[in-house]
Amino acid sequence: MSGLADPASGLLNPNTVDLSGYDPQTQRLLRATIDWFEQRGKRTLLRQYNETTWYADYLEFAAKEKLFATLLTPALEGEGDPDKRWDTSRIAAFSEIAAFYGLGYWYAWQVTILGLGPIWQSANAQAKQRAARLLDAGEVFAFGLSERTHGADIYSTDMVLTPVSDGGFTATGSKYYIGNGNVAGMVSVFGRRADVDGPDGYLFFAVDSRHPAYTVVKNTVHAQMYVSEFRLDEYPVTAEDILHTGQAAFEAALNTVNVGKFNIGFASIGMCEHSFYEAVTHAHNRVLYGNRVTEFPHVRRAFVDAYARLRAMKLFSTRAIDYFRSAHAQDRRYLLFNPVTKMKVTTEAERVVAELWDVIAAKGFEKDTYFNQVAKDISAPAKLEGTVHVNLALILKFLPNYLFGATERPEVPVRDDAADDEFLFAQGPTRGLGSITFADWRDAFEPFAEIANVTVFREQAEGLTRLLGSEPPTPEQQRDTDFLLALGELFTLLVYAQLILEQAAVDGTEAAIIDQIFDVLVRDLSVRAVELHNRAAATEAQRNHALALVRSAITDPARADTVWSRVVALAGAYEMNPGDGEIV
Repeated sequence: MSGLADPASGLLNPNTVDLSGYDPQTQRLLRATIDWFEQRGKRTLLRQYNETTWYADYLEFAAKEKLFATLLTPALEGEGDPDKRWDTSRIAAFSEIAAFYGLGYWYAWQVTILGLGPIWQSANAQAKQRAARLLDAGEVFAFGLSERTHGADIYSTDMVLTPVSDGGFTATGSKYYIGNGNVAGMVSVFGRRADVDGPDGYLFFAVDSRHPAYTVVKNTVHAQMYVSEFRLDEYPVTAEDILHTGQAAFEAALNTVNVGKFNIGFASIGMCEHSFYEAVTHAHNRVLYGNRVTEFPHVRRAFVDAYARLRAMKLFSTRAIDYFRSAHAQDRRYLLFNPVTKMKVTTEAERVVAELWDVIAAKGFEKDTYFNQVAKDISAPAKLEGTVHVNLALILKFLPNYLFGATERPEVPVRDDAADDEFLFAQGPTRGLGSITFADWRDAFEPFAEIANVTVFREQAEGLTRLLGSEPPTPEQQRDTDFLLALGELFTLLVYAQLILEQAAVDGTEAAIIDQIFDVLVRDLSVRAVELHNRAAATEAQRNHALALVRSAITDPARADTVWSRVVALAGAYEMNPGDGEIV
């Protein structure tokens, strides 16, 4: 079993998690993080969440342990420290653990990752040395890209740098939705030169949130996290502060988002895991009309579906790590699996929490539950680093080669080795997505041909391929985003299924769990097919093909009993240390 999954349940259980697959220093840091949260106790964490208390205590802990410094400093900037490297596998593990205890704790880490992206990609050695020193000192970072008027539309930035006589600039303008902008030791800011038009005028530069020309306007949210609006007023920018110029600045922005948004799915997984323990424990211990709540058939179905979705999220994301870590200039398949992780895993998390909430009902509103916190926050990850629609549009760029351009590609190995993922900061130009090639998706299905719902799903996938081969989108349909997004949802399910099966083969996931996951995927694909059928822009032939994709999942009472036994075993399997005090 890979990553942070317990062999019996496939989920993270902080009390029993086996960290032996990581090197000793990573084991120490992950265990220290779990222990810190557990010692703080559930009541303290919930009280601070409800009171929107800035998590200074958490950042002090991270600084003391050199947590961010060890996990987020590439080896080249680590001055020979053998424990410092940019290792996507342990970054993902920490993302999952931090969000397991609260999205805000993950968020401070996440925006530090984004802030570091343009710096680690830069050729500015002084800026990189300064960043490494600040990390060692326990500082956090921020990513100054979005603006109130333009959002993340970096073509239209109003952060303007005006040249001055000494060869530097003064920067004036504001940024919006900038996490950690209240305390960041370095903020990577995107802007444009006042004297140069077009892409050649782009600049990425570093600023210090403590400088007098830097003003924190407000926190844009009512939460523990600080999602700032800040303003620069003639902020002096020297050559030492310039990270990227021209087209390279634009590419640094996109490549940073490529690195950062991958972690969002792991945050959603952590939130769902903790919520699942709370929900199933509550339901199993609650008696209504003389029966445990978990004895009602509709409740069992909800839990089994939520569990299958959560296991699928974790299998897909774990396998996607391998593609990230094995990427190089001739193998950029990770650029497809990245937006799928971001879009699909985060929206599946919303469905998991919705299904659990339907079971526990009013309990989900109680302020002394972690679930109440997740119910408020679970929709946030899907809105970060590009909406669902933006990521679906990106996913569609890969469809022609994925479905119709299969070629021989090297098999991607399991990458849990303690190595530095250097390529992520040397991704190069962001163009050429349509030229990326893939192995035949059918290869992942062959070892599971005896599993009933895998076979049904494969039939649906072949039908989707026939639809797109014989009735591809017309030029008018290619301009209709509503039609394309419906198509994108169908295509995404196939990509999702591929990596689920690849990781299931690595982990030796039991057949009953795989069958139940594909029971869900068969139903989901059928729903999406009906949606495509109902799109106004669809042709009659496309509608007929779409309806031909609709299938019933194959039910199996023995399989259902096996999966239910895995689910009900989670009741009471993990309960967070309550700690002391009252929850406000």
